Amino acid sequence: MPEKRISIFGLGYVGSVSAACFARMGIRVIGVDIDDNKVSSMNRGHSPVLEDGLDLLMAEQHQAGRLHATTNVAEAVNESSISLICVGTPSAPNGSLDMTYVSRVCEQIGVILKEKLNQPDGYHVVVIRSTVLPGTVEQSLTPILEKASGKRSGADFGVVQNPEFLREGSAIDDFFNPPKTVIGASDERAATLVASLYEGIEAPTFITTIGVASVVKYADNAFHAVKVTFGNEIGRFCKHFGVDSHEVMRIFCEDRKLNISPAYLTPGFAFGGSCLPKDVRALLYGARTADLELPLVSSLLPSNELQVRELIDRLMPYRLEGIGFLGLSFKPGTDDMRESPMVKVVEALLGRGADVRIHDPYLRLSELVGSNLRYLMTEIPHIGNLLKESAKDVIRSSKAIVVSHRTDAFQEAVKGVREDQILFDLVRLDDTDAIKAEYHGLYW
Repeated sequence: MPEKRISIFGLGYVGSVSAACFARMGIRVIGVDIDDNKVSSMNRGHSPVLEDGLDLLMAEQHQAGRLHATTNVAEAVNESSISLICVGTPSAPNGSLDMTYVSRVCEQIGVILKEKLNQPDGYHVVVIRSTVLPGTVEQSLTPILEKASGKRSGADFGVVQNPEFLREGSAIDDFFNPPKTVIGASDERAATLVASLYEGIEAPTFITTIGVASVVKYADNAFHAVKVTFGNEIGRFCKHFGVDSHEVMRIFCEDRKLNISPAYLTPGFAFGGSCLPKDVRALLYGARTADLELPLVSSLLPSNELQVRELIDRLMPYRLEGIGFLGLSFKPGTDDMRESPMVKVVEALLGRGADVRIHDPYLRLSELVGSNLRYLMTEIPHIGNLLKESAKDVIRSSKAIVVSHRTDAFQEAVKGVREDQILFDLVRLDDTDAIKAEYHGLYW
């Protein structure tokens, strides 16, 4: 089996750690940087950046002959089959990314590929490790590579988005024990080659699109920021009331079924029910009485309301032609209507003169009692006139159909929608390609 050879552009934090760790895996690595000091440091077996254990690892790999550095782009590209771009994408004053460095490197690599790709064994993969927004690789960096090389991505060369998940201070351990490996590729050949670099690393590997790979990194970091802020806001709340915040969060984190889990993290419609809205409001009230600001928690209800308003706006063009709802309670399997976001949507549409009909197999007015009944009759006083016996009845008489519950019955019912209808899917139905109606996923 031929020796794996890669080049790594940018010998900052990510590039230096990646270079030393790939070399330790037996891969021959060429580091590339315009900074002579970084290049000479690596060529002496010293790390250009400070990271626990990296200096020793780099010295070992340099001595083993698997790691060296250069300022010569042509040398690096011609002596490798995969180039990983790890240069910085710093923030501009307006929050946008400064793409100067990564664009320049792509152009430089493309120029060298112009000749290399004419050789029988010249196929090359360009891997973007730098963090860039979705669309950047496809709409900006790939065209730069194609223009400079005169070749086509996905045919003559490959392009891959391969985000890193390294934390400063534990980067080497993170490299060899990552939470996941994500490879977004232009084509299968490129994906296979990049995946081979991680052979021997025990982690779930996801081969996906370039767009998904780029957003995964942003989702991770945004969620990390949410967690830090959430922990601090709960801590501020606890301190005022004399509660041990670390004990609260220790118990909180022991819940791997709902709290530290995929639960509630699939894109879908707004939250509702008898618990979440009420408890968020109570938490905020308690904070206000203590003169505490909880900006993150304070944003939850307005963000939730925004989702409700967006759906209403998308349905308004069909208000006179008939809008049908499959599901009204805040989730399937219950008749609890309290603060159901669908009740709010229906209420708003009725207030604007919409023609509405509803089917919810769990909603039986004769069986509703107490606060649940009072809430529904207050929000939609004439609900009885809107209810239909079956999903087919709703579909038959509606121009637009909204599916808010994911059930087998509704999965089957939507097979009967017509080509002249519009389907709004809030739950990510299966087999949507078979749906005849004009299809609109909520966030997909």
